[in-house]
Amino acid sequence: MLANMACSLIEHKRINTTVAKAKALKQFIEPLITKSKAENNQSAEKGTHNRRIAFKNLRDKYAVTELFSVVAEKVADRPGGYTRIIKLGNRLGDNADMAMIELVDFNELYNAGKPKKKSTRRSRRGGKSSGADAPKAEETEVKEVVAEEAAPEVETAPEAESQPENEVKKEDDSKE
Repeated sequence: MLANMACSLIEHKRINTTVAKAKALKQFIEPLITKSKAENNQSAEKGTHNRRIAFKNLRDKYAVTELFSVVAEKVADRPGGYTRIIKLGNRLGDNADMAMIELVDFNELYNAGKPKKKSTRRSRRGGKSSGADAPKAEETEVKEVVAEEAAPEVETAPEAESQPENEVKKEDDSKE
């Protein structure tokens, strides 16, 4: 059962299951991910050995290939903690605690706020520089924005509402 769940997790990057199965799957899959990650740093013999160990546990050629190519590249710089368990609540049929287990680096929602590594660029020194012109342009834009914000907003009461009330009072006075 754990082998099938691990293959599904590698293929789909997240699965829904019970909390107990998710915890057991986490203990089953994390050492395999560590072995897949270690293949890049070791010799060909160790890499083949790690693939054979993963295939012994998973029994699915596609899952092993995906694990050693896509998943291993994505988690290469992570020291551990490759999976995340999120509790979802209880299942309707039997009230079992449900959870979603997912591979951490494949969730774009949680990783969107995390800054990516910056690549450094070096600029030429002594080349053409427009640094002196740029601040003047920014200062004029800032002054225009400040001038627009400084203008007070005056709220006026709509005149259309006040006129009918006066007309109604006049009509009431004329009837008496």
